[in-house]
Parts: sequence; structure tokens; C-alpha cells
Amino acid sequence: MTSILTFLTSQYYKRAIRYILVALSSFIVLLVLIDQAIGFYVRKNIYTDINKLPYRPYGVVLGTSKYFEKNTLNLFYHNRLLAAHEVFSARKIDYLLLSGDNRTNQYNEPRNMFKDLRKMGIAAEFMYMDFAGFRTLDSVIRAQQVFKAHSFTIITQKFHCERALFIAKYHNIDAICFAADYPQGHYFVRFREFFARILVILDILMEKEPYFLGEPEPLPPPTTVPIVELEDVPSH
Repeated sequence: MTSILTFLTSQYYKRAIRYILVALSSFIVLLVLIDQAIGFYVRKNIYTDINKLPYRPYGVVLGTSKYFEKNTLNLFYHNRLLAAHEVFSARKIDYLLLSGDNRTNQYNEPRNMFKDLRKMGIAAEFMYMDFAGFRTLDSVIRAQQVFKAHSFTIITQKFHCERALFIAKYHNIDAICFAADYPQGHYFVRFREFFARILVILDILMEKEPYFLGEPEPLPPPTTVPIVELEDVPSH
């Protein structure tokens, strides 16, 4: 016991604790900087005003669970569908790609989104489903490589927009984001996003690829001619 007390009060022990605290503090600061830097890097590509949102041929809706618990609607899911409907109705996109997890027969994010958007009035021929959007990285890369959407609008909450756009930029994918409303509260979701952004950096360092690519499934060509502002029309 005496030897333990002697060690705990020794200069060596105090110095070791000090180094550990400094290292831990530095690591936490680094994580916070990564979190903030990702948001700052893509901030100009995120839109909240439908009138300012540029036209893109395709909209990629990122999936999430429809329910938090049994019979408790997930407002993140609900608000994403409202945003998707708003973007489509404003003719800011021509087609919707509903990307999400389909891990079991009972859990199917794209199918849920498809059914609910049909109820909201969007015709089936304007919606396509990606059943292999297991992660944000999968959804973003597959939209370009599998579905050949070379320019698209991501639809999700702002915090998720930032991570998705960071992935898109790193992979040289032309994407912007329309931010769905963020439900009040739900601070744990933002806390979880903090660590998801760290995982993005690890994915980049490890050159992570989508879990499944498969054969190309090109989406239909654009149907809408983008509106050209008067000042952009060349003079003759």
C-alpha cells in the first residue's frame, strides 16, 4: 500500500497524467475541428430556400427509418419527404432517386419512401429506388456510378447534407443539397453525426468503396430545360 501511495504522489505519475490529459484534450479539439471544417467546406452548396435552389436533373433522397419506435413517426424521415415533394413540385428536379437500406424484408427504407411519396401525389414513373444505400457513402457514390446521375440534389437534414456533400466533393461528384427541416430536440442525432464525420475521414484514408456497386442502372435523361437568366443569354 505504501508503494502504491508513493507512486501516485510521485512526479513521474503526475507528469504522466498531465501528458495524458494534454493528449486527450488535443484529440478532442481535433475532432471538433474536423466536424466544423466539414460543414464550412460545403456550406455554399446547401440551400434552404426553394426559390434559390438551382435546377438539377435528379434528386437523391437519403433514407432513414420511418419510425423511431413502434407507431412513433420519425420526423427526420417525414421532413425529408416533405422536402422532396417541395423540390419536385417546384420543378427543381425531374426524377427522385430514393436511396436507403433494405437489410430485411421487413425493413425497406426506399420502399417506404416510395409508398409515402405516392400518397403525397408524386407519380411512380418519376421515382426510382436504390436498395443498396446502406450508408451515406454508398448512396452518394452509387447515384453517380450506378444510376449515372452526374449532377444531382441531395435531400436530407442540414447536418447530414454537410457530410454527404463532403463525400461528393472528395469523389468529384457534382452535387448540391436542399436541407429538410430539423425536428426540435433530438440532440443525440447530432451527437451521433459528430462521430459519423470522423468515420468519413477514416473512409477516405482507407479508400473505402460502396459495399455493393453492381451493373449500371441509368436513370432517364432530364426532361426539364433549365431556366436561363436573361443576363446569361449571349448577345448577337
